[in-house]
Amino acid sequence: MGKQLKEAWLRFWKEEDGLGTLEILLIIAVLIIIAIAFRKWIMKWLGELFNKADEQLKIEKDSIRNDGDSLSPKPSK
Repeated sequence: MGKQLKEAWLRFWKEEDGLGTLEILLIIAVLIIIAIAFRKWIMKWLGELFNKADEQLKIEKDSIRNDGDSLSPKPSK
């Protein structure tokens, strides 16, 4: 069984299609390792990004609300 596995692995390694698959798997593995290594920094950066987006959305919403009030007709006395 060990010899068959070794032969299968060598065929897979020599096959060009197999190399493309292997390269993709290696790239994914490296990206996962980088993500794990920098996860705290990435989470902090994403948190700041979403907080800034949330603040900007609130500002825009208030701006739209205020603009809508100025466009509405003034109540008559």
